[in-house]
Amino acid sequence: MARSAVRAGVGRKPVMTARSLRTFPVHLGLGARAEPQPEFTGEMAWYEDYVARNASDGAEARIVALHDFTESWTSWEMHPEGDEVVACMSGSITLVQETPDGGESRTRLGPGEYAINPAGVWHTADCKEAATVLFITAGLGTQHRPR
Repeated sequence: MARSAVRAGVGRKPVMTARSLRTFPVHLGLGARAEPQPEFTGEMAWYEDYVARNASDGAEARIVALHDFTESWTSWEMHPEGDEVVACMSGSITLVQETPDGGESRTRLGPGEYAINPAGVWHTADCKEAATVLFITAGLGTQHRPR
């Protein structure tokens, strides 16, 4: 099959449906696939199921999701298998990364700005006003700990 035919979606059912990233995150996988995911529950079990559903993509799997925040996070997280892009869509949020010496590095993001949490770096966020944030995350092996 010609490259342009594959890119045009030949062999795939042509379905276009509007979905909310807040409710239905998107999985980006091997072969440049984009797959809608089941409704997001906010529970840790949802993330565990996501990793199981997309295990064949390994460390290359990415989840794209949109979240709203009105207060600071209550935990730290770390993604050992890949970087995470954090893009502020509205409001502002301050990303906090743990430095190798145990200190903290803070980066404030406003609308349209992004930062990257490198693989293996513990991070959290402070939020003093309502903010909407887009995440593109390598979720495999993600770990959490209390703040």
